[in-house]
Amino acid sequence: QVQLVESGGGLVQPGESLRLACAASGDIFRVNDMGWYRQAPGKQRELVAISISNSTNDADSVKGRFTISRDNAKNTVYLQMNSLKSGDTAVYLCYANIFSRWPRGTMYHWGQGTQVTVSS
Repeated sequence: QVQLVESGGGLVQPGESLRLACAASGDIFRVNDMGWYRQAPGKQRELVAISISNSTNDADSVKGRFTISRDNAKNTVYLQMNSLKSGDTAVYLCYANIFSRWPRGTMYHWGQGTQVTVSS
């Protein structure tokens, strides 16, 4: 059983920062890509950033403000969010593509989501 546990969300004012973390645990043989989506009410789920091995990619909407990083030894992915705007308000969802031994195969797993609210 694979679980993704997210932390770091909360309520902040515009211009402030948050750091999200997502740790994967359970039947993990190999973690492939990890990353973050976000979803605001009435909007479709949006890819924020992705990490594949030592390569990373950020969405244009967060370029220059958000930074994704990864600690492979801890099976953990981070999202450093600076200069937060009201438009960043959403539920942030961690995902990971993980190969497991039992049952054998590769699957995408999702965290429970953590709320980020940016408001004055």
